[in-house]
Amino acid sequence: MITKLRAATTQWTVVVPVVSFVVLVLTWHRDLPGWVVGLMACFLAGAVLAAVHHAEVVAHRVGEPYGSLVLAVAVTVIEVALIVTLMADGGEKAATLARDTVFAAVMITCNGILGLSILVAAIKYRVAVFNAEGTGAALATIGTLATLSLVLPTFTTSSPGPQFAPAQLAFAAAASLLLYGLFVATLTFRHRDYFLPVTPEGRVLDEEDHADPPSLRTTRVSLGLLAVALIAVVGLAKGVSPTIESAVYSAGLPSSVVGVVIALLVLAPETIAALRSALRNRVQTSLNLALGSALASIGLTIPAVAVASAWLPGPLELGLGPTHLVLLVLTVAVGTLTVIPRRATPLQGAVHLSVLAAYVVLAINP
Repeated sequence: MITKLRAATTQWTVVVPVVSFVVLVLTWHRDLPGWVVGLMACFLAGAVLAAVHHAEVVAHRVGEPYGSLVLAVAVTVIEVALIVTLMADGGEKAATLARDTVFAAVMITCNGILGLSILVAAIKYRVAVFNAEGTGAALATIGTLATLSLVLPTFTTSSPGPQFAPAQLAFAAAASLLLYGLFVATLTFRHRDYFLPVTPEGRVLDEEDHADPPSLRTTRVSLGLLAVALIAVVGLAKGVSPTIESAVYSAGLPSSVVGVVIALLVLAPETIAALRSALRNRVQTSLNLALGSALASIGLTIPAVAVASAWLPGPLELGLGPTHLVLLVLTVAVGTLTVIPRRATPLQGAVHLSVLAAYVVLAINP
């Protein structure tokens, strides 16, 4: 009975990504009735769950922190391709798309995923324990990249508005790519132990506590299906966005709410994977997913849009407004205070979630 159930589950995780991708191809750039949009939303949810399953298979084979890196980079690469495509189609209306998407990703990952993971683990295990060296390095890199890419354009004077001059944009893109590359090298080679889960006593856990790793063939299949599922997630999220946009406008809400909703949908695989790790008391894995996604979002998006801006028709506005500047500073400050003690209580998780709640409320009512 258990074997049959496992086979059925495996079959489901294989079929859903493929069917979701087919649905995406059949519905791409088409005007769709409401029932089709509802069907797309169902396949979107299925693709998210399938992506989490295959990400965990890959992570089990390659180990931490490589597994977290695979999921974060895979989602971000597809997200970057979607951003560039939308900017090419949107003209001047898409001038702030890259900024809004990156900032939404930073707020959701650094406050939402991180805060929820800490809250869940701390409630279940009394305190959430993690490695301050790796988490602190990731947070410092996020703060630097966000400042160079999203804060400085607000205060530079070479170009009108919150925009970089070409030379400034080239510097920000090069710095983003370089720092992200150094972070990946630190994560995977130089100081891998800084990003491994730890026990309350401080012992590093370099092995998993469950079954033997999957075979190489199974891992390759899961890696391919992970890519298919993530393409389906991002594409279907884009497909349902007109319906979300219509609902937002009908409710009299600002257009920035659409970006928040889409970012939440795109980051759903990381959120679920992080929560599952937190429930197993692998909080460091959850933080690797959260902060790694934020780093990948900035470190890959800014260079991509910098290159694309050479042929995109509209301007590229990267500078944050005053309200978002305050929220970014608060996020970095609270994150720093959370990381330093190496352990956190439910209070710290709730503090991060309150910052995310403030961001959502101000997006709805600026």
